[in-house]
Amino acid sequence: MGTPEQAEACAPKESIEGCFRDEESPLLRYAYSFVRRREVAEELVQEAFMRAHQHWNDVEQPKAWLYRAVRNLALNHLRKHKRESLSEEEPHQESQVLPDQQTRRLEVAAQLRALMAEMSEPDRELIRLKYEEDQSYANIAEKLGIGVGNVGYRLHHLLKSLGDGLKRVGVDSAE
Repeated sequence: MGTPEQAEACAPKESIEGCFRDEESPLLRYAYSFVRRREVAEELVQEAFMRAHQHWNDVEQPKAWLYRAVRNLALNHLRKHKRESLSEEEPHQESQVLPDQQTRRLEVAAQLRALMAEMSEPDRELIRLKYEEDQSYANIAEKLGIGVGNVGYRLHHLLKSLGDGLKRVGVDSAE
């Protein structure tokens, strides 16, 4: 979903300093999409870079390695802290969702946010207008300066792309 320039960023022969310069901000956004806390996201990215530094000679594709490391660290953090987030709910509030289901839902939501973070701003805006503001195709078309038919076409392809992205990370449509 990124541009060719982004794909070239953090090439295998690049130094870890160059990789840090190129990838720190995108990795922070990616980590934040999982944990929703800036300070935790910063800690996760720092830990990923520390691990990358330890294994730098063995890492062939640093960008992919770092994203995978941040994802794994974030998911481990969520699992480790799921009790904290569940205990913050009102004690009288009974949930029909089991803790494992709740964790899985949080993981899927984080994956979806991460995939959306990789989209262009106009694509994210299109999805936001439709699904957060519940705007009609006509209103969206007017706000974005595109045709009504184009709104439906783009939404269809964006949703298909998101669905494909979720399948690539192991989320099936039943979740």
